[in-house]
Amino acid sequence: MGKAVWRSLAAAVALTTAGWAGAADAPKLAALQTLEPGEWELRGRGKGAETRKLCVSDVRQLLQIRHARASCRSFVVSDEVQAASITYDCAAAGNGRTDLRVETARLIQISSQGVADGAPFVFVAEGRRIGACR
Repeated sequence: MGKAVWRSLAAAVALTTAGWAGAADAPKLAALQTLEPGEWELRGRGKGAETRKLCVSDVRQLLQIRHARASCRSFVVSDEVQAASITYDCAAAGNGRTDLRVETARLIQISSQGVADGAPFVFVAEGRRIGACR
């Protein structure tokens, strides 16, 4: 993943909190129940992948990293204790699908793809909670 994508990813995560906080249709998924808010490190996978630290105040942010719009609507595809999949639609801002697998309460695998800002994206990363937000 290029640096520009990571910068927009970090900005999107910072803004996503507002979207989830007020969303009436925000999913309450079993897979997220053991995860805690705090500082998460997302380590991208693949050629040129980078690592970023993100302050996550609501773990649902991890499901919709590339779209920080409050107008996004989420749809649960699957919801199990160790894994969840959602699709979401943000109207003109794009859409996506995220598959999240919980390995432990502090270690997850995220795979997301869709369209953001008129262009396709693919995001695959390992997420690790590393402590409280600084």
